[in-house]
Amino acid sequence: MATPIALTIAGSDSSGGAGIQADLKTFAALGVYGASAITALTAQNTTGVRGVHPVPADFVTAQIDAVFEDLAVGAVKIGMVGARVAIDAVAATLRRWAPRHVVLDPVMVATSGDRLLPADAVEALRRTLIPRATILTPNLPEAAALLDEPVASSQAEIEAQGMRLLALGCPAVLIKGGHGQGAASIDYLIRDSGVEALAAARVATENTHGTGCSLSSAIAAGLAKGETLEQAVRNAKAFVSAAIATADRFAVGHGHGPIHYFHRFY
Repeated sequence: MATPIALTIAGSDSSGGAGIQADLKTFAALGVYGASAITALTAQNTTGVRGVHPVPADFVTAQIDAVFEDLAVGAVKIGMVGARVAIDAVAATLRRWAPRHVVLDPVMVATSGDRLLPADAVEALRRTLIPRATILTPNLPEAAALLDEPVASSQAEIEAQGMRLLALGCPAVLIKGGHGQGAASIDYLIRDSGVEALAAARVATENTHGTGCSLSSAIAAGLAKGETLEQAVRNAKAFVSAAIATADRFAVGHGHGPIHYFHRFY
């Protein structure tokens, strides 16, 4: 039996709660072998980002090429890409290797509020990466930023923004509701065929570091295992909801601590 393999292309989180580290933990928790290509090094912890050191674009390319030359990658997750030159490099490798599934998490702002994507890179993201994605997974502020619009405040506005994001060239958009209000956290899976609302109880916890990274990498893990897109999204939502619900088992850091990636095991 072939081993399911997923590749994460993202930034490194020195505190281990988000980015590459979160993705690899999620892959492992879901039974998928994880490979990585690092786009940026960050000096950060649970209270904020101290600094970002971009990886040269040619070395981002070298990492991705090395993985595809040897590993049978079933799905790619793209997170923090950093500079515009890195976006162009990633887009070029996707054209060359044509992976079957690409999950694009447009990481623009950290949980702490620190900006992770320069303004001049947003247009490159829209033009070169979104059209190559199987699914785009923005939160409410990211969806608004990608469209240069105010943050949606109703289901109708969320669905309308989702449809406008589809027009950028990807076949599916999952707008995450973690930044919303109410007793339920509702994610909206938006495709040309319709809209599905995926609800989970909202958990009162400060330990939410890595939530978005984990959701997108869990979707990639499901796709790498052969799940349909809807199955992968639903299973990823259930996995992350449980990881948030058990996050307070950890006492890590003094800010937004990590979610519990291995809640199924301990």
